Amino acid sequence: MSWAMWRPLSILPGLSLLFVLYGSALWSQTETLRIATFNTELSRKGPGLLLRDIERGGDEQIAAVVAVIAETQPDILLLQGVDWDHNNLALKALERKLAQAGSPYPHLFASQPNAGLATDLDLDGDGRLGGPGDSQGYGDYTGRGGMAVLSRYPLRVEEMIDLTPLVWRDIPGATLPKHPDGSPFPSEQAQAIQRLSSTVHWVLPVALGKGQRLTLLCFQAAPPLFDGIEDRNGLRNADEIRLWQVFLDGQLATQNALPPTNGFVIAGGANLDPDKGDGHRESIAQLLKDPRMQDPRPKSPQAGTETVDWGEGRHMRVDYLLPSAELQVAGAAVVWPDSASSPAASASRHRLVWVDLILD
Repeated sequence: MSWAMWRPLSILPGLSLLFVLYGSALWSQTETLRIATFNTELSRKGPGLLLRDIERGGDEQIAAVVAVIAETQPDILLLQGVDWDHNNLALKALERKLAQAGSPYPHLFASQPNAGLATDLDLDGDGRLGGPGDSQGYGDYTGRGGMAVLSRYPLRVEEMIDLTPLVWRDIPGATLPKHPDGSPFPSEQAQAIQRLSSTVHWVLPVALGKGQRLTLLCFQAAPPLFDGIEDRNGLRNADEIRLWQVFLDGQLATQNALPPTNGFVIAGGANLDPDKGDGHRESIAQLLKDPRMQDPRPKSPQAGTETVDWGEGRHMRVDYLLPSAELQVAGAAVVWPDSASSPAASASRHRLVWVDLILD
């Protein structure tokens, strides 16, 4: 429903006020769904430390993250930078803090990310084994810097499609790193097991009630930096972003990987700005221009569409919410701090991004 549907008819001037009042009443009853993505950077230096810090209380960053979320009140929230553990103890502890702050989320989901998933091969080509770059996704312990979904609506986890295990070279059109002589970087054996997702790629349906559903396409791509002339991280970042178009095209042979045709939102971090910075910027530019989705361009008064402050005035747009084209967007924003004392200033270098969708 939109306000234009209730604009007064000029041919009946005497009824204009009636139409305005009637339209206003109906508009006030329109339901909206707020979806948010937030790279919290809550990851700690070792397993179990995030749970410890949440339960102890007194951690200023955790308190700031909770304050930002409680102020924004998303209905569905995708978090990045949250360490994963087998029983989701840290996630449950964080949700308890949110509930105490007036923002409860009865439905939670997280699963083991590729970050910190150790292998016995040299995946980063540094000539050594067992380093954080030799995990499927960069990380020095299992679950470091994972992702989670918190929702006020039921999550259809049993229907989820997990693209996280997909091997990079098996993705249609994959562009893999090479040595100067054209041989696979760092080795044929490494590319045979190297997964594409640096963190996760989830296709997670949400039941909204009244038979409605929304599908979240969740991810957090690797930064396109910290590599050599082979451009391993840059190429991986580009293909992690491009995977959503491959999936929506129906090109994946993964069992049950049938893409939604409508009612979806791509959510998460691309670690790539379409206009500036390192990386293959055309990959995010092409995703933003894909006619199957829309870019509501969330903004803040302080920094426009930028979503991260890397310091020294280096602001970029790297966090995204892209609803499918037919969904009606009622509003969108980036929660940028308006002062140094704002919770958003100390929560994370990234800013929470939200989009409101109109529910029919």
